[in-house]
Amino acid sequence: MTLLELLELLRKKWYLVLVFPLVFAGATAAYCWGFMTNNYTANVSLYVLTQTTNATDGTGRVTSSDTSASQQLANDLAKIAKTSTVMSSTASALGMSDLKGFDVGVTSDTTSRVITLTVTGKSPEGAASVANELADRTSKAAIDAMKLDAVNIIDRASVPDNPSGPNRVMYTAVALLAGLFVAIAIIVLQDMLDTTVKSGDDAEELLGIPVLGRMPKPKKAR
Repeated sequence: MTLLELLELLRKKWYLVLVFPLVFAGATAAYCWGFMTNNYTANVSLYVLTQTTNATDGTGRVTSSDTSASQQLANDLAKIAKTSTVMSSTASALGMSDLKGFDVGVTSDTTSRVITLTVTGKSPEGAASVANELADRTSKAAIDAMKLDAVNIIDRASVPDNPSGPNRVMYTAVALLAGLFVAIAIIVLQDMLDTTVKSGDDAEELLGIPVLGRMPKPKKAR
């Protein structure tokens, strides 16, 4: 099937191309705006830095080796933050049995000494509280496990004003494209299953003999 033939099929079955995307998009939009609840994300930034002490004058200084070591520590800290010990202690401190209602993410950049804890939940206040407590527990666990002097919280979580999800517009757009795909698939499948002869070209292809003449379609009497 050529592109022109496909376009001709779509032109003839234009109502399917219109109805299916609208039905899919409408149903998805109704579900997204009617039943899906908002998610809120709170972020906490932690700064990791190791310092060596100059034996000559007793002053602390930051060297290039300190920077490299701190980057490795940031990656280790990201793993510590998601351990079951830290997660359970955070839940206990907040009077919760667990953090199953919250999605916890940890990101660290190998070119910096900053890691970011993200907590997503249904409540903006709850997300901020869990993020801040998780940062405190992660800091304490890192100090105990890695023998650090301190892990500084440079940006505590604030209560988010706007939801971070779900992306209802994206879901609706995907449903619209899915409806269009289904409509095209149905039209093509119907054409493949239809074995009736519709034109002289179909007759030539089916019988293998040339068409000698065509009968005009009679006009309706006035």
